[in-house]
Amino acid sequence: MIKTYVQIIFYSMYGHVYAMAEAVADGVRSVEGCEAELLQVPELVPDAALEQSGAMEARKLFSHVPTAEVGKMVEADAIIFGTPTRFGNMAAQMRNFLDQSGGLWARGALAGKVGSVFASTATQHGGQETTITSFHTTLLHHGMLIAGVPYSEQRLLNMDEITGGTPYGATTLAGGDGSRLPSENELAIARFQGAHVARIAKRLKG
Repeated sequence: MIKTYVQIIFYSMYGHVYAMAEAVADGVRSVEGCEAELLQVPELVPDAALEQSGAMEARKLFSHVPTAEVGKMVEADAIIFGTPTRFGNMAAQMRNFLDQSGGLWARGALAGKVGSVFASTATQHGGQETTITSFHTTLLHHGMLIAGVPYSEQRLLNMDEITGGTPYGATTLAGGDGSRLPSENELAIARFQGAHVARIAKRLKG
């Protein structure tokens, strides 16, 4: 059987996006014949600043995850990107990574691949949807086929709790001080997104 290969490329500072990335990967792997690989984009913040913000300790949780390389995106059948929100946009670390993909764009190397995005914000209305939809612009320039989270995922309709989750992609709420971890509802939506993207990529490859 030919494997369908899905890259999950993320940036995480305190571990919330990493936790979502692991759930997305679980979703990908739940689809027969699909393989997931987690990759993290390079950090731009100096170590001293990470130490001062308390992020250095949190980053040890995913220090084992390999660093993403722009040129290796061509090997994937689908790419699912994860980013925290910075004032309604993707984090600078992710933007910096994508800004190095001009050579891939010039030769259409990512055209026809499935692209998808998930995100984290500190607050309930902190720009989850604008972060994901503005991220889509870059994917469209690359000619990627965008997949979100359809409402067949009934957890999007959950009104019993405060929860992330959008039709554009899975999301989580970190809380103002970052103490809130992704809820089971949010992680389930992330798993659904991974499986949904994997099925689409598998069909296209087939």
